[in-house]
Amino acid sequence: MTRRQVMFALPALATLAAAGGFYAMLSGMRRGSFDPRGVPSALIGRPVPTFALDPLPNWNRPGLSSRDILEASAVRPVLVNFWASWCLPCLVEHPQLMRLAAEGVPVFGINYHTGTQTDPGATAWLRRHGDPFSRIGIDLTGRVAVDWGVYGVPETYAIDRRGIVRWRMAGPITPEIEAEQLRPLLARLA
Repeated sequence: MTRRQVMFALPALATLAAAGGFYAMLSGMRRGSFDPRGVPSALIGRPVPTFALDPLPNWNRPGLSSRDILEASAVRPVLVNFWASWCLPCLVEHPQLMRLAAEGVPVFGINYHTGTQTDPGATAWLRRHGDPFSRIGIDLTGRVAVDWGVYGVPETYAIDRRGIVRWRMAGPITPEIEAEQLRPLLARLA
């Protein structure tokens, strides 16, 4: 095969491979064996990554660091939630976070925003929907999200009393997930 033929064949092969992967995903969804949230977290069973974040500007909460999480988790299990004001699924899970925080579960927020500016809608979003967070840090560069293995928002992690990540939810915490997964886990970790 000539180099020219190879160059023409490569895009066709890439397209076929992508179509095959897409077909496999759709087939798995139809059978119920494909979970789009099923990407495993490398952090499960590991300590909280080391970080320190500035506070959300113009808001009444201090910033957030791994030290804050470790101090709070020594008393009881805590949640770390990556969120953004532009995230529609964050609205779905927000009532659950508000309820858990009202019941005394420490919920730490990391405002996910990659770029050089702060999330201008974050404080307005919290005023409108309520603030479940004990502390809020803003991840301007996205570096902390990378260290946690976040690939989208919302994403929530449960931390045990030894500072070890025990659970991760990629996507919103729905009332069903709260009842069937999160509450039993928090009870076990307490």
